[in-house]
Amino acid sequence: MKNVLILADGSISKHFIEWINKKRVADNRYYVAYYKEGAIPEKIGQNISLIQADPTSFSKLKDIMEDIKCSHIFIIMDSIEDATHSLKNIRAIDDKVRVVLVNQWDSDEIGKDEENITILHSDNILAAHLYDNLPNVPIVAQNVGLGHGEIMEIHVPFGSAYAYRHVGSILQRKWKIVAIYRNEKQIIPTNATMLRPNDTLLVLGKPIVLDGVYKAINKRTGLFPEPFGKDLYLLLDFRHDQKNALRYLGESIYLLDKLENKMLYVRIIYPNNFKLIEEIRALESENILLSISYDEKDIEKLIEYDIHQHDIGIVLSSIEAFETDELTRTVYSLKKLVYLFGDNSICNVKECVILMSENEKMESISSTAFDISETLKLKLTLGDFDPDGDFESKNMITEHYETLTNIFNIEINIEKKVANPIRELSKMKNILQIAPFEKGLNRDGVIRFISTKVQDFLLTEKKHPKLLVPFDL
Repeated sequence: MKNVLILADGSISKHFIEWINKKRVADNRYYVAYYKEGAIPEKIGQNISLIQADPTSFSKLKDIMEDIKCSHIFIIMDSIEDATHSLKNIRAIDDKVRVVLVNQWDSDEIGKDEENITILHSDNILAAHLYDNLPNVPIVAQNVGLGHGEIMEIHVPFGSAYAYRHVGSILQRKWKIVAIYRNEKQIIPTNATMLRPNDTLLVLGKPIVLDGVYKAINKRTGLFPEPFGKDLYLLLDFRHDQKNALRYLGESIYLLDKLENKMLYVRIIYPNNFKLIEEIRALESENILLSISYDEKDIEKLIEYDIHQHDIGIVLSSIEAFETDELTRTVYSLKKLVYLFGDNSICNVKECVILMSENEKMESISSTAFDISETLKLKLTLGDFDPDGDFESKNMITEHYETLTNIFNIEINIEKKVANPIRELSKMKNILQIAPFEKGLNRDGVIRFISTKVQDFLLTEKKHPKLLVPFDL
């Protein structure tokens, strides 16, 4: 049990004692010394004792302190003269006791040379709370942890690039989503938890990192490829890509021109055609940079370094290069978008198509699908092609996408048909296929003879270009 002495005078002391009544810390015993009306509330808890005495009187304060043996003394007084005299008396009686003083007078003199004292500037505290209520200002924990802003509360607005994304699809490097507050309930998130508009996130991390996270969450969509990152990364593996390298670079530049204020970083690995390298180098510019790796070791680490160094949001690759273990595994672990080149060029694409799959996957990729459709000015189609005609089980997903059309103000064509989705996909022309990027993408071409699952054909069907969106259960 710790004894706390409060030297009370004024409305702040009254509200402070009311807080003590509400919170009822069982291990504390409070003694309130006061001598003016209005310093204490009408109702007093059982763990609060009142002492009607003038705290500016040395003799009376000495009697109180000798009788109580308090560990902390709070000075909450309206008059700077009374507070100064009380502090002087306390130090004359006990120079080691911990003192908390409320400075209401914007004075830098009171208590400045004291030890074992905490001075709370009421004007600064009030100003800080007013500042927290400004728009576009993150709320940080002031008196928790280091108090430097390493704990932050972030609201997810409508149109946020983080809305309708699973927690597992968000790369949390040097920061972490530790809790979500939704409809006045706390949610401890897992990888499968989806963020929704109006959620409040409690995040933990380095203050400078959290500042960037706050800005990213409050950015609206339309800044593709954010929030996965900012810039584009074209990987050319000369073991597979020599024949189409210039075409892949041309498509990457086409995408770059469609986006605002982005960079394209081109990385060549396993180089063995110097004439081709010179042709590629001739296309370098202020926003197109070329790097060549002549070392065939640690390619995985090189790609990871490039992606972090340049804040890459989307990796562009051929299917053949993407199928190598180091690229697939690395990009998946870093939660980046992947664009896979197809036989048809992105320059000719007129429509984005999503083929219906499991509910969680469809929700996870939805905001990115709307975002790239808006950015590239493409039609958006959700294809529910089911050989058994089971459309009712997917009504929730259909409603989810219809809801997003209102949020993004983009029309979507929802097509339902009793058909094999793979055959329907093969009939389509000039489309960009959008699909979930899962950890276990099937690379076995034999499986296509017995499967009707869209995911089993992502790396075997090469007609259409594809955008893979990170997804994690």
